[in-house]
Amino acid sequence: MHLPIKPLVASLLLAGATQAIAASSVDLAIKGLITPSSCTPTLSNGGAVDYGKLSAKDLNVDNSTALPVQTLQLTVTCEAATLIAMESKDNREGSSYIDGVQYYGLGLINGSEKLGLMEMRLAPPVADGIAVRFIASYDGGTAWHPDRQLARDSITSVADMNSITPKPVQLLSADLQISPTIAPTNQLTLDNEASIDGSVTLTVRYL
Repeated sequence: MHLPIKPLVASLLLAGATQAIAASSVDLAIKGLITPSSCTPTLSNGGAVDYGKLSAKDLNVDNSTALPVQTLQLTVTCEAATLIAMESKDNREGSSYIDGVQYYGLGLINGSEKLGLMEMRLAPPVADGIAVRFIASYDGGTAWHPDRQLARDSITSVADMNSITPKPVQLLSADLQISPTIAPTNQLTLDNEASIDGSVTLTVRYL
């Protein structure tokens, strides 16, 4: 007399399991755009800045030491007029001796000592033969404001001189100014040679 009950119990258990599985699901959406043209960034001198050998005796003990500003030529060449922005990544993340999104590290010495920092600024650019200005966005491109400093948490584009709206460009050129600073030597152990080891990757993003 109990046999008919077993299939009923099994059916109820199966129904409950089905509801639990459905309640634990989530949808995944894949989005993106395929741009009809590509852009290639280049830097003069192969992107290398070399300060040669510096004497530790010439560095400030209690204050930072600013090294001479060096300039590279940045060029972005696109197959057609394209809306773009530049994004910078610090390949020595965490090695800047001062915190701030505008600072990039110069590497670590003796395992944990932060050698210094560097800042990067862009001189007034020229886009397709016309003077433009740099603009930056800290929210991925929703809002823009005039800014020529490359920061780690923003993207940088160009606009007409009286605008803050990104404009399409095919050939963009500008000076990239690199300003390194060595930390006060009382924070460093300089018994042996220490390498200045800054490294940044600039990437073109399509808007």
